[in-house]
Amino acid sequence: MAGRHINDHQVRLFMTNRRNDPVALAAAKAGFSPATGYRVLQDARLPSQRQAPRSRRRPDPLAGIFDEVVVPMLEAAPGLRPIAIFEELRRRYPETVFGSRRTLERRIRDWRAMNGQDREVIFRQVHEAGRLGLSDFTCMDDLAVSIAGQPLDHLLYHFRLPCGGFEHGHIILGGESFVALAEGLQNALWSAGGAPKLHRTDSLSAAFRNLDADTRIDLTKRYDALCAHYGMEPTRNNRGIAHENGAIESAHGHIKAAVKDALLLRGSADFADLADYRRFIDEVVNARNRRHGPGIDAERKFLQPLPDVRTTDYEEILVTVTSSGGFTLRKVFYTVPSRLIGHRLRVRLYDDRLDVFIGGTRLMTLSRGRAGMNGKHGHVVDYRHVIHSLRRKPMALLGLVYRDSLFPRDAYRLMFDHLLEVQGEREACRTTVELLAMAHERACEAELAGLLTEDLAARRTPCLTTLRARFSPDPADLPEVVVELVPLSIYDGLIEQGEAA
Repeated sequence: MAGRHINDHQVRLFMTNRRNDPVALAAAKAGFSPATGYRVLQDARLPSQRQAPRSRRRPDPLAGIFDEVVVPMLEAAPGLRPIAIFEELRRRYPETVFGSRRTLERRIRDWRAMNGQDREVIFRQVHEAGRLGLSDFTCMDDLAVSIAGQPLDHLLYHFRLPCGGFEHGHIILGGESFVALAEGLQNALWSAGGAPKLHRTDSLSAAFRNLDADTRIDLTKRYDALCAHYGMEPTRNNRGIAHENGAIESAHGHIKAAVKDALLLRGSADFADLADYRRFIDEVVNARNRRHGPGIDAERKFLQPLPDVRTTDYEEILVTVTSSGGFTLRKVFYTVPSRLIGHRLRVRLYDDRLDVFIGGTRLMTLSRGRAGMNGKHGHVVDYRHVIHSLRRKPMALLGLVYRDSLFPRDAYRLMFDHLLEVQGEREACRTTVELLAMAHERACEAELAGLLTEDLAARRTPCLTTLRARFSPDPADLPEVVVELVPLSIYDGLIEQGEAA
């Protein structure tokens, strides 16, 4: 009876031990009786080989249908999904029970294994140290990261040296642009301490944009120049074939999983500012690099030396400041000080900022804005640039194109809406403009916003007189200080007295 319960592993173990041990000892080591051991010696087949094939226990639910209906479907459309075939069978034969969907899926899988088309084979590669670096972008929106409570729509530029395992990540606020690729790639190379011989992308629009011929040639030249600056040969895999870039595509999932775990350990996906989030990503990537420390150090010896300086990682564009007090660039309106109206400015466009120059002098840095998904223009507005003119024409606030972007904090916008309800348009515009002017002139934007929040909670209107007294002194009331300069001859007298003494 014991022999009926032995398995293939026990029989193999018994036969191995039988070479040196008597039957009783070998059987004991295999876990069955000596009698079973003698039966095994008489019939050395494995238990699985002695069992008769199991016969069907119920009628085939696909009899007369699979070969006659399903197989022609598969031959005519090899890519057809099993769920689509299942739904089509239910439509054609509403009174027939075909078993579970899983039954059909197993049958189709077995048929394809015997009669299906050849499938593409993935060829695993051996990576040579210092030869290849890969770049790609991956979307991070599913991690639900926010900055000061506002959701952050962003990508992660991801660079990898597949031989040693070095990785670099860089937060990208816009799309796959050339400036995003140039900035991220150069940061990665300087962090790695060298450049590989080849740089590969997956037909990024940043490097090989499939637009009009002039644009494509221009961007391709700039990308080639970027690679040439670091002595790298630019390459790309075939368009739409992601697995040819698999050494970094597969790493996307790993680095995003590491970021997700770090966010869970942190207890929150909200960050105070973008710089805080960038530091967080750097910490996650550095931790992954420490795990591959020996391999990375070994590969660094084979990387090409870096040039003395970085090359450009921005686009340079000339703009003219209009009478609206700003300029429009990539469907986004930016305000600048009104004294620049009529001037031509040179703008260096980065992924997350704009550096504004007049001649060779840098004037300011502006946060980069983005146009809306519906094609509407975006606005990056600093109320300090226009408040002096708006104070002379407060009613302009009512229909201002960029009014919502003008308010530096939500409290100012909500107070304006409240004043419209209780005071009317004219008084609401006048009061709101005075509040903005006070925030600018008295440098009390945050504190004033707190007081406005309290007034909104109590459904009160702000008292400008009280607020001016609170945030005194008024610059107009400051005393005029007159400094009287003494004649320089008095110093001669002091020198003579010193010599006499």
